[in-house]
Amino acid sequence: MRAHLGDQLVIESPATGATRRDGEIVGLHHDDGTPPYDVRWSDTDEVTLVFPGPDAHIRHVEHEQRRMTTRGSSRPDPGEAGAGPAVAPATGTPNPGDIGRRVAAERRRRGLSRSETAHRARISPDYLAYLEEQPADPTLATLLGLAAALGTTVTALRGAGVDLPPGQGHALLHPQLVDLGPQECRRLLSTHGVGRIAVSAPDGHPAVVPVNYEVMDDAIVFRTAPDSVPAAAVGTEVAFEVDHVDEAMSQGWSVLAVGPASVVTEPDAVRRLAQRAHTEPWAGGAREMWVSIRPTRLTGRRIVPAEE
Repeated sequence: MRAHLGDQLVIESPATGATRRDGEIVGLHHDDGTPPYDVRWSDTDEVTLVFPGPDAHIRHVEHEQRRMTTRGSSRPDPGEAGAGPAVAPATGTPNPGDIGRRVAAERRRRGLSRSETAHRARISPDYLAYLEEQPADPTLATLLGLAAALGTTVTALRGAGVDLPPGQGHALLHPQLVDLGPQECRRLLSTHGVGRIAVSAPDGHPAVVPVNYEVMDDAIVFRTAPDSVPAAAVGTEVAFEVDHVDEAMSQGWSVLAVGPASVVTEPDAVRRLAQRAHTEPWAGGAREMWVSIRPTRLTGRRIVPAEE
């Protein structure tokens, strides 16, 4: 008997073949996948050390799909009706699924290591690495543990509601707005992310546009195209806003920066900005014009539970 992390251990009745108990293998004790295993049981959500008996077998759903793919067998086209998620060949190269990407991104955003997150979620660090690096279908119990460890929800980790605006959960029973000082505002702006710039568009109408931004040398900078709406900020005083909503805790914060915007023209400065940028603009296309906002006013507020 050999298993991989994420496989299911199924215990059946010797007489009827019906499943009596099943669980997800969340820990291996031998590199070759032989028993014993750490199993999170689906009926109790408890993790126990298991030495499988003759009435137990391993269900390798994900790995069977991968082996079929590497053997060259046909795979449903993602556009066909009834097609399941594409499964990558098991080449050893990290190729995470959507859940793995969301888990890894949320873990990094909160500054947690894999071992810290695994301990909080009551899973093995090796299994967390597997989830983050390979397409996987973790059980609901595992997702609940990860959501609790990361301060988010199972819905968010699964990606449901990605086309809905944030903040659709219930408000706090006793919310309180707390003003943030300039230093805290700078910390929340951090080094980069997605924010919104408010400008008067070329057609004379007000507009609010999301942009990928960087914070460099106390300036908020972003890339755009000369004929775009954000480019209308150049030569004017603009408002730039960044916020975050914690759906699980019904809390959040927002930071507003106000100041003059100018285009960066000095070649060395442009080259330095391009070299230090964390990401390319998500909107794509040719966006080589750098705009810099020097905040003259920086304010923010945070929603927290009122002290009782």
